[in-house]
Amino acid sequence: MKIEVLTLFPQMLEGFFTNSIMARAVKAGIISYDLLDWRQFALDRHHKCDDSPFGGGAGMVIKPEPLFKALDSVDAMNKRVVYASPSGRRLTQDYARDLSREPELVFICGHYEGIDQRIIDRYVDDEISIGDYVVSSGEVATLVIIDALYRLIDGVITDSSLDEESFTGPLLEYPQYTRPETYCGMSVPDILLSGHHANIEKWRLQKRLEKTLSNRPDLLESASFDERTSKLLQEIKLTKGLD
Repeated sequence: MKIEVLTLFPQMLEGFFTNSIMARAVKAGIISYDLLDWRQFALDRHHKCDDSPFGGGAGMVIKPEPLFKALDSVDAMNKRVVYASPSGRRLTQDYARDLSREPELVFICGHYEGIDQRIIDRYVDDEISIGDYVVSSGEVATLVIIDALYRLIDGVITDSSLDEESFTGPLLEYPQYTRPETYCGMSVPDILLSGHHANIEKWRLQKRLEKTLSNRPDLLESASFDERTSKLLQEIKLTKGLD
């Protein structure tokens, strides 16, 4: 996949692409990227990229001219263009998986009160919200989207690492432990040290159900389970006085 990010602050993004799992994906040729500073396309000598909104109101709005030129320079009309915005469709694991199948993606990093609507109307295919809150940097929101999708591309991380993650299915992930067995008086659950794989698998399923029921019960509302899982969920609900 090729990722092109249009930003006023490329230095904010560079470290993400040159470290950790992303750096390995780039080195392996799975991901390529380009960070385009669209300030260079501003028309005046001060490289001004924002202006006050028509109709009045607080804040500033990103001007259309520099972004139109920057998007044309990367042939954005023939690519899938993503704009991170609180007004967009909420990001989900399924949405991230859909994006991960694209050969190329172009991202626009907004700022201030947002970008001129004509940019969205002409170029943007996906206006995406990372949650029901607002952040001041479009770069931060864009990195969340990129991080959610690129790890789903074949070869970036192993399939087994994805199988039981939160949001891969209707359940959140079970608790994880590693060495030492006891730390600050807190011990790893005995079941995980038993070597009994069937019992460990059942314990993990139980913990996934408990965590989902506690933190995200909405995920269970339309979920379909096999008989064993349904029975265990009912037992947990009875124990918690929820049924």
